[in-house]
Amino acid sequence: MRIDILTAVPELLYSPLNNSIVKRARDKNLVEINVINLHDYAKDRYRSVDDYAFGGGAGMVMMIEPVFNAIGKLKSERDYDEIIYTSPDGEHFTQRIANQLSLKENIIILAGHYKGVDQRIRDNLITREISIGDYVLSGGELPAAIITDAIVRLIPGALGDEQSALSDSFQDDLLAPPVYTRPADFRGWKVPDILLSGHAAEIEKWRHEQSLERTKKLRPDLLKDD
Repeated sequence: MRIDILTAVPELLYSPLNNSIVKRARDKNLVEINVINLHDYAKDRYRSVDDYAFGGGAGMVMMIEPVFNAIGKLKSERDYDEIIYTSPDGEHFTQRIANQLSLKENIIILAGHYKGVDQRIRDNLITREISIGDYVLSGGELPAAIITDAIVRLIPGALGDEQSALSDSFQDDLLAPPVYTRPADFRGWKVPDILLSGHAAEIEKWRHEQSLERTKKLRPDLLKDD
């Protein structure tokens, strides 16, 4: 799998993409991730990637030409399954979307910045717009890193235990059950007896019940009627 991230501020992506599970997946050649500096595709001597908005108003807009040139170069080298734009008004990112994207071969993520990108890029080149929540950040770099992390951990071999991702929150539209580790008794705070019983079927039943109860309490919106 290959993920190319286009950004005006590449430094914001280096740390999250070069540590932990994502780094291990890259080291194993399970995924290729490229952070592409849009300033390298600017035409003027100042390497500008933003300009004032037509019609006036506060804030700058990402220029069409650097983005168009960067995407054009990438598309000339390979086909892409998705060209994603991180935007507050995109569809809400969910585990289901992460699952879908993890099955793709080549993805471009354009990290939004300033007041956004020239609408003509969105109209003509972007295939999907994604938001990580109803709030505004300084730029789309952190959302791009979050989307990438969620995708990469689903690639077979990325996690030490491949079954781990299947039990994550939201995989079955349920929150994950509570988890415990040693010691079994800490200052009188005890681990539920069922988890120490060794009865695998009963433990799985308990975990499902806990997931259902926790979801009803904390995220009832996830439970849909058939």
